[in-house]
Amino acid sequence: MSDAEPVDDLGTPVPIARPVGRVVSLVPSLTEAIALSCPGMLVAATYWCTHPRELAVERVRGTKNPHVRRIAELAPDLVICNQEENRRIDVDRLRDAGITVWVTRIRTVDEAFESMGRLFTAALGVERPDWLSEAESAWAAPPPEPARNAVIPIWRDPWMVVGRDTFAGDLAHRLGLRLVHADRPDRYPKVSTTELLSGVDLAVLPDEPYVFTETDGPEAFPDIPVALVSGRDLTWYGPSLVSARARLSDQLTRA
Repeated sequence: MSDAEPVDDLGTPVPIARPVGRVVSLVPSLTEAIALSCPGMLVAATYWCTHPRELAVERVRGTKNPHVRRIAELAPDLVICNQEENRRIDVDRLRDAGITVWVTRIRTVDEAFESMGRLFTAALGVERPDWLSEAESAWAAPPPEPARNAVIPIWRDPWMVVGRDTFAGDLAHRLGLRLVHADRPDRYPKVSTTELLSGVDLAVLPDEPYVFTETDGPEAFPDIPVALVSGRDLTWYGPSLVSARARLSDQLTRA
C-alpha cells in the first residue's frame, strides 16, 4: 500500500495505524461483512448488529447513541461508521476522543460494492473478500421489464416510505420496481394513507426498521398485492447481497 493516508467515502484522509487488529463497527451491514471476512478483528458492535447470529462481541449501545467513553476504553485501531446510519455528532465525539474513524457513504448498489472494497483494502488492509465478487455477479443482470409501480414502507403511524437517493431504492429498481414516491424531495418521505395507495400496483413490506407482519401491514393495502420480505435482504449491503436478489425476485414474482 502507498504511504499516503487512505481516504474514506467522504474524502476524509484517515490516519490508520498498521496492522489493524481491533475494530468497532457501528453499522450492522458492515459488522456482518467484517465478522465473516476477518474473524477475530471485531471487538465491539451495536445492539442492532444481529448478524452473524453467533457474533459474540461487546455491545456499545445503538447506531444513534454509541457509548463513546466505552469505545475509547476498548482502544480500537478503527471505528467503522456510515453517513446515514450514524450521526455526525457521534463521529465528531469519537474523533475528539482520539479515536480513528472511517465513514462510509452508500446510496446505490454500485456504491456499496465500491465502498466495501475500499473498506477492506484501504481501511482494514486486507484482501477483497471473495463474497464481494459473488455479490457483484448476482446483481449484474439488468432489471426485469416492465417495471411494476411499487411502494416500500419503512414505518407506519405516520407512514414513511423509501424514496430517492437510497440504497433500498436503487436495489428496488434493479428488481424491476418503480417507486411511486421517488420523485419527492425527501429520501424517506412521510405520506398520507391516500398517498400511500395512489398509483401502487405492489406493496413491499420489510421486517425492519418497522416489523411488518401478516397481521400488521397487509391490511392497509386492500386489493393490492403485498410481498413480505426480509429487511436484511432489502436494506443491508453486506454478504446477504450474494443471495438477496434470488430471494427477493422470487417473493416479488409470487406477490
